[in-house]
Amino acid sequence: MKQEKQVVGLYMRLSQEDERVGESLSIENQRHILRKYAKENNFEIYDEYIDDGVSGTTFQRPEVQRLLDDAKTGVINTILVKDLSRFGRNYIEVGQYLDYVFPAFGIRFIAIQDNVDTSNRESNAMEMMPIMNVFNEWHAANTSKKIRATLRANAGEGKYHSRKAPYGYVKSDSEKRTPVIDEEAAVVVRRIFEMRASGMTPQKIADRLNDEGISSPSKYCLEKYGITGKRKNFGLWSSCPISNILNNPTYLGHMAQQRYSTVSYKNHKPFMRDESEWVVIENTHEPIISQSLWDKVKEVEKSVSRGKKTKRGYTHPLSGFLFCADCGGKMKLHYMQNNGTLIYNFNCGNHVRLGKAFCFSHHITAKALEQIVLTDIREKARYITLDEQAAKEEYLRYNAELTDNTVNVARKELKAKQRRVGEKSRLMQVAYEDRVKCKMPEDVCLSFIQKYSDEQRTVKDEIAEIEKKISQVESTTQNVDEFIRNIKKYLDVPELTREMCYELIDRIVIGGLPKVTGKERMIEIVYKVDIASVLRHKLNT
Repeated sequence: MKQEKQVVGLYMRLSQEDERVGESLSIENQRHILRKYAKENNFEIYDEYIDDGVSGTTFQRPEVQRLLDDAKTGVINTILVKDLSRFGRNYIEVGQYLDYVFPAFGIRFIAIQDNVDTSNRESNAMEMMPIMNVFNEWHAANTSKKIRATLRANAGEGKYHSRKAPYGYVKSDSEKRTPVIDEEAAVVVRRIFEMRASGMTPQKIADRLNDEGISSPSKYCLEKYGITGKRKNFGLWSSCPISNILNNPTYLGHMAQQRYSTVSYKNHKPFMRDESEWVVIENTHEPIISQSLWDKVKEVEKSVSRGKKTKRGYTHPLSGFLFCADCGGKMKLHYMQNNGTLIYNFNCGNHVRLGKAFCFSHHITAKALEQIVLTDIREKARYITLDEQAAKEEYLRYNAELTDNTVNVARKELKAKQRRVGEKSRLMQVAYEDRVKCKMPEDVCLSFIQKYSDEQRTVKDEIAEIEKKISQVESTTQNVDEFIRNIKKYLDVPELTREMCYELIDRIVIGGLPKVTGKERMIEIVYKVDIASVLRHKLNT
């Protein structure tokens, strides 16, 4: 019978890890070995398939997929690779292709340096092939582990290892590749932070930038530096890159690395690590934004207000800040038309949705509420401007006793819990020693250690919460200077703005309409910092 002509596809792969090995794994070296083998065996070369810079742990590689498509459609009947690891380092998938897929389609597979040839399944190399595949995957896992450790160590030394710098920066030519400002993009970054600080949502910021025709980060890098991204580039902004910029400490001049990781060496899906796992080195390069602007954005992010739009696209300055005094629900904005003029009102959201069976009406016109809040802000600004130092001292006196009492109680509780942690460690040590001395059965010992360990973990979580509470209370007095600076700006402000609310107000509690005529309606404005007791005021509408 006439032997079938061997039409081969030459597959070559080089990953970023392989590049460190040197010339032996280079594409050129693989090509030389494959072409020489094909010539010596009178194979007809159909095409070369090259995946450069791609890991072998995944088969979602463009060229290996093209190779497999050509093999399955009969364009080629033989696949030639330097060794098994070039085809892949996932032993399950490699085994499936070699044992099931290729035989089903009549495809011959040859790995030259491993002596694997599927046309001779009785050879010793074919018997050893599963073991070689497992070893190749182990090598990938071990290499991944070493690379992760190296990258983390380099990050700790301040070496910048990202493929490209964040939008607004470029990598310098220094040894550590420290980011330097790209002023053209930095202008846009500053605007993004300023717009967010004013209360604009990330999506609204993206819409504004798109309307102005400003190139997205991926399009900008392609146009200016010729750097292509991993995803298809539509050239438009969305809320995702805006949020990424707003949460990146790099813009403060701090090198923040190890922020993202992948699920495993097999699954390359990225995810953001917890902030406690980041490697951050402060003051490594020139900042694009100030700390005060960053803090202002963070205040907006953690504010109770999310500022919902109406169907007409309008966001009221107080939207999201208002709460019902009786049921605790948020107040809902609605409007009515009067002779072509829109009149906005607020009412308890639960009353609007569920009726008076749940909560009664807390209706108030937006115009009246704006005037109440604006008047109160002006009064506070005037009070502080007349004698700033006296106002600050009054605030500190008012809060000193409360702060001291709170911190003292928390510190006593903290010490008690720290003693409990130490006691659990001692009990675990005693249980272990008793087990070693054969005074305690192994299962009882393990049970005790597990119990003490669980209790210790719970107490440690409680300690973290107490330490956080102490930090928050102690930092309250540090915020007074910033609050004074902010409120003084609004001494003669003509109207209430959303930025003003974000800077000054924590929430506003709206009481219901009084049933008795002439009785005061209660409205409580809670500021972010209380300049003396007078800043929690109950006002008449």
